[in-house]
Amino acid sequence: MMKRLLFALLTLSVISCTGQLYQEYGSGLIYPDYMDVTIPSDIAPLNFDYTVPARNNVTVFSFGDLQFSFKGSEVRWNARKWHRLLSVAKGGDITVTSSAPDTSWIIHVSEDDIDYGVAYRLLEPGYEVYSKMGIYERELSSFRQRAVVENTEFSGCVNCHAFNRGNTSSMSLHIRGDHGATVLMTPEKMEAFNTKTDTTKGFCVYPYWHPGGRFIAYSTNNTRQIYHSKPEKLLEVFDLSSDVLIYDVEANELVLSPSVMKHGMWETFPVFSADGKSVYFCAAEEKELPYGLEEVRYNLYKAPFDEHTGAIGDSLEVIIDAVSMGKSVSFPRPSYDGRFLVYTLSDYGQFSIWHHEADLWLLDIVTGKSRRLEGTFSPDTESFHNWSSNSRWLVFSSRRDDGQFTRLYFSHIDENGNASKAFMLPQKNPTKYYGTLFMSYNVPDFITAPLSVDNVKASKLINAEKRIPFGVKFIENKYYKK
Repeated sequence: MMKRLLFALLTLSVISCTGQLYQEYGSGLIYPDYMDVTIPSDIAPLNFDYTVPARNNVTVFSFGDLQFSFKGSEVRWNARKWHRLLSVAKGGDITVTSSAPDTSWIIHVSEDDIDYGVAYRLLEPGYEVYSKMGIYERELSSFRQRAVVENTEFSGCVNCHAFNRGNTSSMSLHIRGDHGATVLMTPEKMEAFNTKTDTTKGFCVYPYWHPGGRFIAYSTNNTRQIYHSKPEKLLEVFDLSSDVLIYDVEANELVLSPSVMKHGMWETFPVFSADGKSVYFCAAEEKELPYGLEEVRYNLYKAPFDEHTGAIGDSLEVIIDAVSMGKSVSFPRPSYDGRFLVYTLSDYGQFSIWHHEADLWLLDIVTGKSRRLEGTFSPDTESFHNWSSNSRWLVFSSRRDDGQFTRLYFSHIDENGNASKAFMLPQKNPTKYYGTLFMSYNVPDFITAPLSVDNVKASKLINAEKRIPFGVKFIENKYYKK
């Protein structure tokens, strides 16, 4: 408790004044900044507060003959009226006017719907022991948040959750600590596995499902963390080694392909292409650590994938040569329609959530051209991200709000890869909620339906000693002989 209090006081001293933050990171007039944003027609009410004296202010939302007015410095919507307005305005622009100061802006309501909700990890700051954390789901059309799995039921860290394109009937969830396990949930069953084998570097993390559902791409990482002496940086996380692996769900075995397990190379963050025929992953040349940390830079690679055997081919293609730019790639995420891929670009390393310079970039898979995703940009960290099931919305984590804690933002991506101005996850009372939330959002992903996790069964599985071991299958080629 004392550690939490000290961190809270330190954070408040760093933030110093919310008004200054609004000026730096937002519009300066309202919080959150919902001016000139594009939203789905099924999003929760965009409640906000004025950051300037506005006791006698009148705020009017209008679309055609439909108008709703609010007086004072707080805008708090009745959910029924809000959704009525959005249903009428779908495909059009809502005009918002404010009398004090005299200004106006628009809110564009997209024709493209968003998924049911998002799932994410919420965790307190803590770097030596496991503090309270869990996986939560949030219904995007309302303010309802529900705990799916929390570590109050066991001792350990909850992380690395993943679904197959938002389908909540299948999930991979990793637990670190005394009750370490990978919990796999499919429509048929829920089981706890030991993913560490005698022939691999460690446990399987960073999962990504194949669209067919039979395979899961993982990496196995020998991870360390250090603290910076520089005041502008707090923490650095890096790998001493890493490989990419494929898990065959049906055969319960890891498929080891030597093309992504090379000596002198660190491979990580594997994801499948939209058609399931390729694997994207990040890889860097081995360096002496920790002294050579700022020289570690990852490129984005692509390799063929055999959907019958689970093997990754040895024909590797550099898709993003970040090293030649003096940059590093992490967290590649292809859109499910096969058109785009969004990735994080930072100065070095692969744990970009602690890099204030990290930005989101978009690769047009058709043209091969890459550019910064302007609608998502801010002066602070943009990092982990995922696509909606219709490939029209992006959820991502950012530290732009206060420079300390990650919050969730959404941006609409049109057919040409243009990103609309990002908006923060709505809350019923946003200033109070975010101002007192000393927890960070982590690894957000869209979900198409509520999660139906049996919490009692999950807790029993995690607390039990039994773990199902993974089998191993080797793929031989020119890089490796069994």
